[in-house]
Amino acid sequence: MSASFADLSGLRATVTGASSGIGKAIALELARGGANVVVHCRQSLDAAFKLADQIQEIGCKSEVLTADLANPKEYEEFENTAWQCFDGLDIWINNAGADLLTGPDAELDYDQKLQRLFDIDVRSTVGLSRSIGKRMSAAEQGTILNVGWDQAGRGMEGDSGELFATAKNAIMGFTRSLAVSLAPAVRVNCVAPGWIRTSWGEQASDEWQDRVERETPLKRWGTPEDVAKVARFLVSRDAEYLTGQVVNVNGGAVR
Repeated sequence: MSASFADLSGLRATVTGASSGIGKAIALELARGGANVVVHCRQSLDAAFKLADQIQEIGCKSEVLTADLANPKEYEEFENTAWQCFDGLDIWINNAGADLLTGPDAELDYDQKLQRLFDIDVRSTVGLSRSIGKRMSAAEQGTILNVGWDQAGRGMEGDSGELFATAKNAIMGFTRSLAVSLAPAVRVNCVAPGWIRTSWGEQASDEWQDRVERETPLKRWGTPEDVAKVARFLVSRDAEYLTGQVVNVNGGAVR
């Protein structure tokens, strides 16, 4: 285990939406840094337990918890259980979000998609962050990391662009304000991925593949691991003077 930089040895973390994609990569990267990790999923238990096994093979502890974060009662129970898994938490990462591109929710109409984004991305991030933030404040230490979107601030055409910009701008603005509310004991930051090759990117048409290369100065898709490395830094003690920041991980894209 290499943990000289962004050392997380002995720290206790929870990652929501960790069974695949960016969340999975973040959970593994935290473990590589030395953190014990609570892995959250909604229903992908096989993938979540496989990830927990990988974390344990690295040499860290891991627990798997399920919860539908669209349901406030479920995420309140989940938060309580996650806090108890390792007798407290040092790191909380809100990665879970509605899949409007490749999952069943892709068939919903515009208003239904907006509601799903509000329920899963926005409300659960706000509710969990505030509650965990209070616990961390009482413990006088901790860090929270949210997940935004690099194009939310500058705009993107189409229904998906409008919908995700609405949700992710809310999360990014909330991050900046919560950081002020919880300072100085608790740090709150946000990572904003750009074109990251998750399941949608792997299936995207040639037109989208060309667009990504055209709009990204580094001329490639980002990977979940690219995001995970930045996340590990932001929740580590090496980033102890950073709070209220939204950090783009997007290969330098400006459009």
